[in-house]
Amino acid sequence: MTASPQAIAADSAADDLFGHPKGLYVCFFTEMWERFSFYGMKALLALYLIKHHGFSDAESLSVLGAYGGLVYATPLLGGMLADRYLGMRKAVVLGGVLLCLGHLGMAVEGHAATVDTHGVVHRDLFALSVFYLSLALIISGVGFLKPNISTVVGKLYPEDDPRLDSGFTLFYAGINVGALFSALICGYLGDTYGWGYGFGAAGIGMLAGLAVFVTGQKYLQGHAEPPNPAALRRRVLGFMTVEWVIYLGAALALPALWALMQLGDAVLWLQLGAMAAWLGWLGWYVTVRCTPVQRQQMLACVFFVAVCLLFFALYEQTYGSWVLFNDRMLTMDLFPSLVIREGHPVPWSTIPLVLSPILVAISLRLRGSRLPAVLLGTLTALGIALIVRDSVVLPQTASSLTYLGALFIVLLSPLMAWLWPFLERYGLNPSKGVKSAIGLALAGLSFLPLYIANQSVEPGVLGSVWWLVLAYLIIEIGEVALSPIGLSAVTQLSVPSVCGLMMGAWWLGTSLSEQLASIFGKFAALDLPANGQIDLTLAKAKYGELFLHMIWLGLASAVVALLLSPLLKRWMHGVK
Repeated sequence: MTASPQAIAADSAADDLFGHPKGLYVCFFTEMWERFSFYGMKALLALYLIKHHGFSDAESLSVLGAYGGLVYATPLLGGMLADRYLGMRKAVVLGGVLLCLGHLGMAVEGHAATVDTHGVVHRDLFALSVFYLSLALIISGVGFLKPNISTVVGKLYPEDDPRLDSGFTLFYAGINVGALFSALICGYLGDTYGWGYGFGAAGIGMLAGLAVFVTGQKYLQGHAEPPNPAALRRRVLGFMTVEWVIYLGAALALPALWALMQLGDAVLWLQLGAMAAWLGWLGWYVTVRCTPVQRQQMLACVFFVAVCLLFFALYEQTYGSWVLFNDRMLTMDLFPSLVIREGHPVPWSTIPLVLSPILVAISLRLRGSRLPAVLLGTLTALGIALIVRDSVVLPQTASSLTYLGALFIVLLSPLMAWLWPFLERYGLNPSKGVKSAIGLALAGLSFLPLYIANQSVEPGVLGSVWWLVLAYLIIEIGEVALSPIGLSAVTQLSVPSVCGLMMGAWWLGTSLSEQLASIFGKFAALDLPANGQIDLTLAKAKYGELFLHMIWLGLASAVVALLLSPLLKRWMHGVK
């Protein structure tokens, strides 16, 4: 007879680690490795398509936008299937397998594109087909894994458990730790040793994450199991269970995703259609089904969805236009005199990553917290030391420098977690609307250092990488001010019976922001000649125009948000 989840939770209460269920650490390291693979690949994507497959800037950014848009849309379906049928364990394992296959498929480079005497680009069509199939696998895999690993974390804690907020804070730290390591390792390996090494490292990372999740099942207290095993075993069409129908559906979706990635603006039109349908439903719902208070709270939700869309349309350019600008117009080494120039340096930060699954497995099996604290504390200290080492002595690349975003989030999050309660004690804590305005303003202002750097570029003289560092610092202050409050506001303000649809709109807004970031980035798209030499005058003009547009877009959006904040506060009806 199988023990109930409640009984398992009671038996394991005395076996927590650092005051939290051990299952939290299983989820933390699974998420860390999944984000390592995701951001490691994303850091390389734009430059890989341009430098290896001969894509133009505009073509590369179109792929980046469509991929990002689908990645943030598919979790809606993956979460629904897990809630109703698969359960979180089966959904996460399915997503992990798809992700492993996708990331390892990305390591199939094929031959580099060539340009003939007539200027026609000849690409390895087989390798490109494998590339698009790999993207389809990753998109589908994220859809099954991403929403469900977060759900498991919430289920590990009893209702109204005061540890839940700190547990989620620790879990979300895994996202940024994974992103921090991924850029330094995958970005550096891909740019320096070959694209296949960078993509292959991302695939190996996902394998490690899947191994952590599968071997740590007993610490999840039975919460990741299917909600109704009988329904999952029910036969449809007379010969196939519901579970295998879902697996078959996931497989059959791959050709559709493969085709969508190659159809230019098809993904954008699908997103716009979905957003129009949601807005139409919302107009009907708030008119017919809501009380006056509910109507105003639901309209306040629309404000936060719009802010999310605008902010991340600026933010996601860190993987598009910022990477391309950095590659062409800026220096890259933070401390050039300390960089290793000879031989073949490798990122030492791979060491704590390789050790982490082993040390975590040992720590979870130990009773008490003293020895696990020593093991995990040593692992953390080693990771910090080697991250600093790699960022200083390794020759940096445009892809590897994307680690700056995650680094500033890791450094700023504790400060912001202290700042808001501190201001609250003195009655100075800004409202959610004002925080949204602050985030939008900082997102726009983050392009100002890049504009200054662009103006400093002359023939034979590149702009300083420290302008990029300042840009990342500004935009990440904006993110930690805006991003957490928007998501919580949607959950607080939505009518409970349609909270899922409103959360779906939030992720749809995030999905659409990837496309907007791609469209904005094309303002500075360059058509490089076969020799790869850029027209400096044209590049400066295009990047300068893009950065000015983004500065004014961010500031204008912030002014509108600030003007609306008093009305928004009234519409929230006391929700903090």
